[in-house]
Amino acid sequence: MSDNQSKKPVPPRRSPQDRRGKKPPLPRYKKGPFSFLIIAIAIFTLLMMMNRWQKVDKIRWDEFVDHVENKHIDSVTVKDTEVTGQFNEQYTNSPQGKGKKSFVVHYNPEVHGQWLGQLLKDNDVNNDTAPQRIWLILLMQWVLPLLLLVGFFYFMFARNLRSGAGGMLMSFGRSKHRLQGKDRVKVTFEDVAGVEEAKDEVAEIIEFLKNPKKFQRLGGRIPRGVLLVGPPGCGKTLLAKAIAGQADVPFFSISGSDFVEMFVGVGASRVRDLFKQAKENSPCIIFLDEVDAIGRKRGAGFAGGGHDEREQTLNAILVEMDGFDTDDQVIVIAATNRADILDHALIRPGRFDRQIFIPLPDIKGRVDILKVHAKKVKLGPDISLERLARGTPMLSGADLAAIINEAALAATMANKDNVEMADLEEARDKVRWGRAKKSRVIDKKEKEITAYHEAGHTLVQSLLEDADPLHKVSIIPRGPMGGATFALPEKDRTIFTKRYCMALLQVCFGGRIAEEMFCNDITSGAQSDIQQATNIAKQMVLTWGMSSELGLISYGPDMGARDQLYLMPGEKEYSEKTAETIDSEVKKITNEAYEKAKELIEANKDNLEQIAQALLKYETLDADDVKLILEGGRLDKPTVTDLLAAEQAKNEQPKPEQKEQKKQSAN
Repeated sequence: MSDNQSKKPVPPRRSPQDRRGKKPPLPRYKKGPFSFLIIAIAIFTLLMMMNRWQKVDKIRWDEFVDHVENKHIDSVTVKDTEVTGQFNEQYTNSPQGKGKKSFVVHYNPEVHGQWLGQLLKDNDVNNDTAPQRIWLILLMQWVLPLLLLVGFFYFMFARNLRSGAGGMLMSFGRSKHRLQGKDRVKVTFEDVAGVEEAKDEVAEIIEFLKNPKKFQRLGGRIPRGVLLVGPPGCGKTLLAKAIAGQADVPFFSISGSDFVEMFVGVGASRVRDLFKQAKENSPCIIFLDEVDAIGRKRGAGFAGGGHDEREQTLNAILVEMDGFDTDDQVIVIAATNRADILDHALIRPGRFDRQIFIPLPDIKGRVDILKVHAKKVKLGPDISLERLARGTPMLSGADLAAIINEAALAATMANKDNVEMADLEEARDKVRWGRAKKSRVIDKKEKEITAYHEAGHTLVQSLLEDADPLHKVSIIPRGPMGGATFALPEKDRTIFTKRYCMALLQVCFGGRIAEEMFCNDITSGAQSDIQQATNIAKQMVLTWGMSSELGLISYGPDMGARDQLYLMPGEKEYSEKTAETIDSEVKKITNEAYEKAKELIEANKDNLEQIAQALLKYETLDADDVKLILEGGRLDKPTVTDLLAAEQAKNEQPKPEQKEQKKQSAN
């Protein structure tokens, strides 16, 4: 052992009781302005109350003269208009003076001052004339409260004055934006998928932020503002962040609702403050999310007058965007899903020069989006993202991200090693229609009606060539539905043919027809089917010109027209006779689809009966099962009861470690 180690003192060992009894350190509180204010108020209150804690007896002048003549007082202190002193022990110990120690008496120097000194001298009472301390009175009554007010003003307001913009009260006019510096913006184009055309359109903006002199060489001017338009969840905010991350510039983000407060003029002040800070940090990007909150059309309809707070905020934005110089490297990006209600002055060239429409992703875009989100989870060997993308038409990027996340959570709760295809399909159904209510107790008759209803949809969906291919059918309640039939489109449809629309109508009516034929009654379960069929038929007649009676005339509302802003609610642009014709054509189309679906089901009654019985037995059938039934085959797979029994037996089966322990105990 070395000398240094031998000389090192060994700390005494502490007993377990000492270690357990060690008190945790006291929390350290941060001292703020309110702490000092509370301490000052406590000290001031203590000083003001000290006199009340002493037992001071306030007496009259005649009582004071009696006490002096009766030798109850040995000395007094004469002040400006009062005499104070203490009673002697002889008086305080007497029954009449018990508990009395000090006294005070007010007198008038002009009246009593001439013979007060003689009274005290004749009775041998010491007179200690106190000097006039006016400054002390002023200090207690005026200076100390004033100092407290000044201190309160300093801590509450003066510190905010240093930061500018008028301190705390005027901080309402400061922008509430969130600033993300270059080092914090981590999103790039690699994290954005499904919007390839939009990324190509904003590529020149990124190049301008990186190298502005390149565009100044030929005299070109970069767009001052870019308006991202698209449905909710399609990636507008993510694309804006990716532009900032790709260009490696600061990112100012603020919502349209953050500009408007209860105080008039606050929104315009915040707009000016935002643009001022952006110009100081250029090159940068300003992102206005939900710009329709402040960018609505002015003056039309019920928008209000010129003194409306939202209009003042909009005017401030228009002025600030018009004040951009050609060398200002500030790009304003706004996002909205209501571009039709924006003010025309906001979207004219020179402000939001370019509008980029970000649609819902197509099948290729959905595959790319699923691949981006699937990088974060562990997928199994049976995963087919292409199949999942086919089964998720009209879903946004946010919906697809939710599907991947829900599948990962479900696989984790089931103690799986990776995410399987069944988890993804269940997550898709959960995101679109809600969680499956497997524990819900369903009446036998209600379950039978649901089975025939879904069998009617399934049969029509499988037999019609113009309809989308069947994916699966289930009578397990999910969300508000008692059952559901799922289609798997082969491609994304950008146009709808009349044959496809008629096939959709027949599929909608298949459930109601099956109820009439096999249950001898109809139920409210066809409510959503009837609503969907009515909407399709109205679109065919009003908008798509698929009615031979009405011809190629659009009777639907044109929300983009400026005249629509001045129409009263419920007002129509066609006559009552035309409205009767529209109703007649809608009914004609729905009746035609109903009769065709009924003929198809009557010709395949046996197949529908077998599908319904298979649903009652297995609860869920996929497309291959339905195809096997229609081809005359027989299903032979375990039912739900068999699967539950097998799972329970697997859980009750002893593990190898338990078997080994039993053998050892037997030996």
